[in-house]
Amino acid sequence: MQTNAIRETNFNFPNQTKYYEGKVREVYTINEGLLVMIVSDRISAFDVVLPKAIPYKGQVLNQIAAKFLKATEDIVQNWVIDVPDPSVTIGKACEPFKVEMVIRGYLSGYAWREYRDGQRILCGVAMPDGMKENDKFPTPILTPTTKADVGHDEDISREEILAQGLVSEADYLKLEDYTRRIFQRGTDIAAEKGLILVDTKYEFGKIGEEIYLIDEIHTPDSSRYFYADGYQARQDNNEKQKQLSKEFVRQWLIENDFQGLDGQTIPEMSDEFINEVSERYIELYEHITGDKFIKSDVTDVLNRVEGNINTAITKLA
Repeated sequence: MQTNAIRETNFNFPNQTKYYEGKVREVYTINEGLLVMIVSDRISAFDVVLPKAIPYKGQVLNQIAAKFLKATEDIVQNWVIDVPDPSVTIGKACEPFKVEMVIRGYLSGYAWREYRDGQRILCGVAMPDGMKENDKFPTPILTPTTKADVGHDEDISREEILAQGLVSEADYLKLEDYTRRIFQRGTDIAAEKGLILVDTKYEFGKIGEEIYLIDEIHTPDSSRYFYADGYQARQDNNEKQKQLSKEFVRQWLIENDFQGLDGQTIPEMSDEFINEVSERYIELYEHITGDKFIKSDVTDVLNRVEGNINTAITKLA
């Protein structure tokens, strides 16, 4: 059993009112108004959580998100109150909007697959003819999705969002403006690090009439990055772009005959492979932030996390 990674938690905090477990994150609600988000070391691919955790992965995601939320708080306020532990963020409980704001600067991933199959309209937005995979859009496009409680998120257009009353027009115009401005900030920061922020998604929520940026931003799990050096030459030569994301994990699974399909068995993840994935995530952190990664003490990681959260909750109560 791994003791140096957060596979799952089973905490019970004072005044805890709710608990939610996602693929990677575990969220404890305190007194209805405070969220404690633990970013576990679980890793998912093809909508499947893999059986073994990746040491330091949660710390990587949590600290990247904390850095970029701080770097964008002059554009829009965010939910964060405290980061009491390398793998934990505590913040305000917001009522999430039922849409995720996806923004794409380049024709990659899902957008490319739709385009390749003949689509020229995505979420009500026209895509120019004559593009090839990973080309830059003339202007970044917004392709929102519904936020499904069960099942997969679905594409939706601005017109459908307003017609269905998912978001008021006044709020939606603000979400679009915030999304474009945060993406531009992320693009500028990435460029300083020799990277291209290709596409990403943002989630927003409200407390009363106030809009907040929530969850995580600009991590390799929620965003796609390319290396800027050689980008144009690779495009000109019809070569694949060098990505900074967890794509290498998906590729390893594919090579080992697993794509999340019925009847397929998840391949055995050796300690050597787990350590390789951990090192790759640390490499992602250092490229994206420009900071040296400092490994936290994981000799008794669950007690560390629980103790830091209890101390923080006591101060915030």
